[in-house]
Amino acid sequence: MTIDEIKQELKQRLEPARYQHSLGVAEAAVRLAERFGVDRNKAELAGLLHDCAREFPQENLIDEAYRRGITVSPIEQVIPFMLHAPIGASRAKELYGVADREILEAISRHTVGGKGMSVLDKIVYFADMIEENRDYPGVEELRQLAETETLDKMLLAGFDQTLAFVLTKHGLMHQDTVTARNEVIMNLI
Repeated sequence: MTIDEIKQELKQRLEPARYQHSLGVAEAAVRLAERFGVDRNKAELAGLLHDCAREFPQENLIDEAYRRGITVSPIEQVIPFMLHAPIGASRAKELYGVADREILEAISRHTVGGKGMSVLDKIVYFADMIEENRDYPGVEELRQLAETETLDKMLLAGFDQTLAFVLTKHGLMHQDTVTARNEVIMNLI
C-alpha cells in the first residue's frame, strides 16, 4: 500500500483525534529522522502506523494479543493498553503489508521501549511524546530538546518524565521502560 492508501484506511478505522495524532507522530518522526540520519520513509510509516491497533477496545487487547501469539506480561495483564503497540506491529503487517522488521519493531516498542532500541525505535517513541497535538505539562521542554540535544539525552528526558508521572500515580512501571532507560544512561556514561 502507498502512504496515501494507508492514510485513507487509517482514517476509516481510527477516531478522528487518534488519526490526527498519528499524522502528527509521522510528521515529528520525519523531522527527527532527518536530524539523526535515519530513513525518513521508514520513520514516516512507523509513525503513521504506531497506533493502528488503537481501534480495539481496551477489554479486547489481551485476547487480540493471544490470538496473534504475543506474550502478555503480568503488567500488561493489569494494564492491557500497553499491548496496543505489539498488536499494532502485527496489524501493520496483516493489514498494511509492512514487512520491514525495523519499522515493525519501532511500532512494537513505541509505548514502553525495550532492550537494545534502534535509532528508529527511539525516534518513534519520542515523536509520539512530542507531536504537535500533544498537550501536557513538560511537552514544550521535550520539544525543545528535540531541537538541541542528542537522541539519547532526549530519550532519557522522555523516560524520566514518563516514570515521574507513573510514580505520582503510584502506578506500575513496565520492565521494558526501565531496561531501556538504563541502557540510555549506560550509553551516556
